[in-house]
Amino acid sequence: MWGAAVRVVGAGCVRGLVGRRAACVILVRKREPLRIATFAACLHGKESAIGSLLGVSQEQPAEHGLTPQPPAVSFNKADQDGLLKHTPDQPENPKILTVAIIGAPNAGKSTLSNQLLGRKLFPVSSKVHTTRCQAEGVITESNTQVILLDTPGMVNAIKVKRHNLEKSLQQDPWESVKLADVVLVLVDVSVKWMKKSLHLEVLKCLSQNPTVPSILVLNKVDLLKDKSSLLEITEILTEGVVKGKKAQVKSAVKGSHKTTKPEDGRFVKNDEASQNSTEQSQGSLIPDPSSDVPADRTKRELTRKDSEKVGWAHFQEVFMLSAINGDEVETLKTYLMSLAKPGEWAFHSDVVTTQSPQEICDNIIREKLLEYLPLEIPYSITQVTNLWEEGSSGELVIMQTLLVEKENQVKLVIGAGGQLISRIAKEAGQDLMNAFLCEVRLRLTVKFKK
Repeated sequence: MWGAAVRVVGAGCVRGLVGRRAACVILVRKREPLRIATFAACLHGKESAIGSLLGVSQEQPAEHGLTPQPPAVSFNKADQDGLLKHTPDQPENPKILTVAIIGAPNAGKSTLSNQLLGRKLFPVSSKVHTTRCQAEGVITESNTQVILLDTPGMVNAIKVKRHNLEKSLQQDPWESVKLADVVLVLVDVSVKWMKKSLHLEVLKCLSQNPTVPSILVLNKVDLLKDKSSLLEITEILTEGVVKGKKAQVKSAVKGSHKTTKPEDGRFVKNDEASQNSTEQSQGSLIPDPSSDVPADRTKRELTRKDSEKVGWAHFQEVFMLSAINGDEVETLKTYLMSLAKPGEWAFHSDVVTTQSPQEICDNIIREKLLEYLPLEIPYSITQVTNLWEEGSSGELVIMQTLLVEKENQVKLVIGAGGQLISRIAKEAGQDLMNAFLCEVRLRLTVKFKK
């Protein structure tokens, strides 16, 4: 079966393609569905995460059709600015949704945003605070437009002051939630402490914005050896409540199992050999339709101290995925599209991000610096663009100087024989080619900032 999927295009395929929309469509063979290792999206219907966990076979749509590649970002600032100011082209019956993505530092927010957009436009690295301020991405398909608000990892005022961080790291996630129709709370389940409690700042933000619908997204499930632990994690982080219904964790016994799907849509795992055995294996989180959460629960919870809470009992859905691999990201995207409400588009259909070309370039280069340089060095480097122009063959030519604070850091950034700075320039240039869909010639120099 062939599915329409967007994948990054190498420089050789896009030479000379400069402008707003690339006219190519790339087809890749859809991944074979996995059983235990793959986690679908929500706790309901055919796309149930619990259904996947328990091995419930899921129907595959006959054909998704062909989806065009997301439009390129123009490397000409005037063109990009003009496009952002352009009156949006409105389809018949337009729909729109604004989604804020929040979470602890390094939860994978920018990785998820890039996957949802279908192109890498936001910086990603293993170090904290790669994203320094809110950035917007735009998904436009058919008559629906989804605006993604990618935010910095949440930090408190004490850390901002202690480490002399930009105020945007503290303020932007909160402001984004206020602007959003839906908030995605991303949790890295590969980190031990994140399995046991939501980040304190995330809890505070949710508690102070209880009217904004929230969705729990468990990320990096591919790194979990024991997939059944996702059930326990979900129960802890949702306080056993999803979509206003209490959920019960029903354990299953070891042995020969079969999975049944009752008429009420709940997934229950039964043992063919002995249903009375007390041995436990993996379980399932089952919403209990008969157990409505009291209407005044939100009010009571808001009076509790945030430090006493570990979960949020008002999530509308729970998704389990791997953003870096793209596993089940499409399921989340489809769900978000379904939440869009009637309303005029905010951006022209050719807009894929509100970032300027220079911001995209600076962020991608800084991502590589964070990835390859040790300790605090990349955080103190100042980037100065000396040249930004279109070459004779339509390529983008960039020359940037990296200013370091200490003289002995110059050799460290350049590396032995200039290998490190060459590697950084090569990888950053490749990412910029994929963003602008044109050939990019990037040259980096390192100097001591006197």
